[in-house]
Amino acid sequence: MMVRVRDILNSAVAAILTLTATSVAAQEPDRLAELLAQLAQPENAGWRRVERQVVTEWSRSGSPAMDLLLQRGRDALREDDAQAALDHLTALTDHAPDFAEGWNAQATALFRAGHHGPAMDALSRVLALNPNHFGALAGVGTILAETGNKKAALAAYQAALAIHPHLEKVREAAERLERDLSGQHI
Repeated sequence: MMVRVRDILNSAVAAILTLTATSVAAQEPDRLAELLAQLAQPENAGWRRVERQVVTEWSRSGSPAMDLLLQRGRDALREDDAQAALDHLTALTDHAPDFAEGWNAQATALFRAGHHGPAMDALSRVLALNPNHFGALAGVGTILAETGNKKAALAAYQAALAIHPHLEKVREAAERLERDLSGQHI
């Protein structure tokens, strides 16, 4: 089992390093590219509104049935019912395998259930479909940090912050890792 988790982590790290070199504008439709460009501006005081718009765009599967499965999965996550969330989100990813947000929600449910290897696999799928998914990059960073891969975790956090510089918890985690990696402890 440990070899499998390590293989998944190594694949995810390689994918992140490849994907972070990809242009935001080349990967997103015009509206989403414009929103991501606004979000990337550190001085943007309205970033929370823009973030909500990005997440709303990402949450549209194009199918009312799939959107309902996503909503039910998210509702179950809010209620801390990991099994119900996984049931809904697995059905979603089975029926809409090209819908990145379904994989992202499933990764969250898997992580909360303590299944870090499968969560990392789901995050890899998110990033293959949507390389600009700052939440998935932050999730990869969290799992890598928890498994002791500090350099790769820092790279994932930095990639998330390049897209969304307003993620304060991600910034704090990156700063902690930078201190740890440089040997300076406060």
